[in-house]
Amino acid sequence: MTKLTGRLDDDRRTLVLTRQFDVPAERLWTDFTDPDRLERWFGAWTGDPASGQVMLTMNAEAESVPAVPCRILHCDRPRRLSVTVTDSFGTWQLAIGFDEDEGSTRLTLRHEEVDLQTVPEVGPGWEWYLDRLTAAVAGEAPPTLEDFVDTYAPMGQDYAVMISGS
Repeated sequence: MTKLTGRLDDDRRTLVLTRQFDVPAERLWTDFTDPDRLERWFGAWTGDPASGQVMLTMNAEAESVPAVPCRILHCDRPRRLSVTVTDSFGTWQLAIGFDEDEGSTRLTLRHEEVDLQTVPEVGPGWEWYLDRLTAAVAGEAPPTLEDFVDTYAPMGQDYAVMISGS
């Protein structure tokens, strides 16, 4: 099983996951903000980001997922991006930080105001997506949906233990 990397912040309302990349922050920034690069690991967006909102379509899911609004709350290139995404499951508040040191970048994804009951599902999902990003940055094939079922979904048990405080 893949090692769980997520944790709850001190407020116990924010799920935090990190990854380290041997690329500059600007390069990693484009993997989130350039629609062609984002499509390699997460999904596609359309629209004009200058308007403060784009439409986001996730492309790695098992079934076709309709485009959903993604509101851009904060954009500080290439240090911080925060958005809200509203879909049939509710509104997701996400903040992504890019901290560069000598050409290496630490990415921190914060899923804020997360419903603790959803963490056993949401946590493995973010692990999978961030590993898909890691593969895309390395020029490798990303983990598949089958990998999610076999490797990432079982992490939900560890996330359940984490939220129970055990």
